Parts: sequence; structure tokens; C-alpha cells
Amino acid sequence: MTDTATLLVSHPLPGCALLTLNRPQALNALSAALRGALVQALHTLDADDTVRAVVLTGAGKAFCAGLDLRELGSEGVPTLGGANDPVRALTAFGKPVIAAVNGAAVTGGFELALACDMLLASTEARFADTHARIGVIPGWGLSQKLSRLIGLPRAKELAFSGNFVNADTAERWGLVNRVLSPDALLPAALALAADMASAEPGMLCAYKRLIDEGFDLPMGEAMALEARRSSEWAVAQTPEALARRRDAVQQRGRAQTG
Repeated sequence: MTDTATLLVSHPLPGCALLTLNRPQALNALSAALRGALVQALHTLDADDTVRAVVLTGAGKAFCAGLDLRELGSEGVPTLGGANDPVRALTAFGKPVIAAVNGAAVTGGFELALACDMLLASTEARFADTHARIGVIPGWGLSQKLSRLIGLPRAKELAFSGNFVNADTAERWGLVNRVLSPDALLPAALALAADMASAEPGMLCAYKRLIDEGFDLPMGEAMALEARRSSEWAVAQTPEALARRRDAVQQRGRAQTG
């Protein structure tokens, strides 16, 4: 494990990395130092072929309270999209990232979670958008992503009220994949990451890129993109490799249903 003071980086399972926001005394608020450490860690892990899936969580009782308001008070709102933009780094990250939301995810912390590919939540997790109360326009995608996930009226309710939504409601609304007890959250997230890491090499990055790029397109264009990528991928496959993978999938399926 590497301790950079604000961020912990570990490799608890083969093929998996765990990133832990490590400012529990500040509810893991995104200071400039933490933003920089997270961006650097993501760049390093993206270039590491032994890492194939990542879990992001927070130390202590919170996932992330958003940008550090103490720094905002003395330095003003940082320019988003710069070199130390963790949401941009997560968006560009080529491998699956699972957010293990262990507590409050507020405003910028909410956006950080939404930049991950999927969310698992503890029963202690809560989500809130307080941009309207702080007086800052979102810059990491919350105004656009949330409505696409949970619907326009619900997204506006959260945006305009600043109220918290609990984990059970978030799951019912489709914001999180599932809710687990606090003790079960991290093991479940790591087990899911290990499942993903065991997929065929190269597939995770290619499939993630296809899903993300297609989601941004109209349906007809997305289907055409899939057809083009499928044909390009098929050219590089051999019957022997496909047979080997088919046998492995069948064996795995029998083990899962046994």
C-alpha cells in the first residue's frame, strides 16, 4: 500500500486496485492535494497492464464531501477541466471503476461517484446536490448526468432542494446498482472488480469504450458504431481462441449455478 497522505493506493486482489480518499477528518473533501493525487494515481493505474479494474471509496464515515470549502473560501472556485481534474481523469480512464459509496457523497463528491462506471452503496450512503445552496454551477456533469440516470423531475428535486436522498431511495431510482451493509460493501465491490478483471484481456477497455461512446450518440449511430467495432474485433479472433473462451465461459457458468 502506498500512502500519499491524502490518497491510499493498494492492490488487495490480483488485477484489482483500491483507491481510498484519505481525508476522513474533512469528510474526504477534494483539496487541491487530493485532486492531484487522485489524477496521478489514475494515470499510473491506466498505464499498468496488471491492473484491470479499480474500486474507489472513502476513509471514515463519508465517501466525499465535494470540493474543500475551506480552500474555496481562501482561493476561490478552481478552474475545472485542468490538469488536476479528477472527474476528467475518471472519464478518460480506460478500465472499469466501481464506486464503493460508504457514506455521504455531496455535490462534487456526488459528481465524483457519477464519474465511475457503477455505484455500490452502503446503507449509510447518502447523496445530495448542494450547488444551488453554495452558489456554484456544476462543472463535473451533475446537471446533465443525474437527469439521464434518474429522470428529469427527480434530478430537479435534488438540484433545487439540496436535500439528501438515502441509499434505498437511490437504488429504487436507479442511481446505484445495489445497497449493502457497511461491512459487506468493500468486499462486494472488490469481488465484483475481481470478476471483471478475470474477463478476456483487452475486452474490458474495448467494451467500456464502445458503451460510453455509443451512449453519447443517437440510437441509429450507436448501432452503426457497434456493428463497425464488432467487425473490426472479429477480424483479429481465431477459431481456436473462441473455442477456448467458450469452454471457459461454460465452466464458469456451471460453477455459478451449482
